[in-house]
Amino acid sequence: MPPTSRWATSSSSHVERGWRDLKTHLELRPVYHRLEHRIRAHVLLCWLALLLVRIVEIRTGRTWTDVRDDLQDLHVGVFTGPVGTFTQTSTPTPGARDALTALGVPPPKKILDLRLRPPPNWPTTPPTSEDLAVS
Repeated sequence: MPPTSRWATSSSSHVERGWRDLKTHLELRPVYHRLEHRIRAHVLLCWLALLLVRIVEIRTGRTWTDVRDDLQDLHVGVFTGPVGTFTQTSTPTPGARDALTALGVPPPKKILDLRLRPPPNWPTTPPTSEDLAVS
């Protein structure tokens, strides 16, 4: 087989795999747009999603499905109690930690947000300099 036809066959198989992945892994379905700028935006977003999938597969050496399954184990919970509210992430599983490391992404912080409620006997306005002056 001449080199150009080998390249064309290889290129064709990559394109076919890309379309198959767009329909299966990314679960894309036909979207009917009438305006040209919307069609272009849709195609660009699909292409970017496929590019991200390929980058993840190449950097991790694993399939997108396996990496996605591991990353879906990361969760965020919002907890509210009498003293306030905090937002906390789950501890990354070994698979999620390995995927994040291979991608060069730091693991999420344990506590994402902390909002404390002042006790009921605290003043509602901050103290002034006169309140803080020592007599």
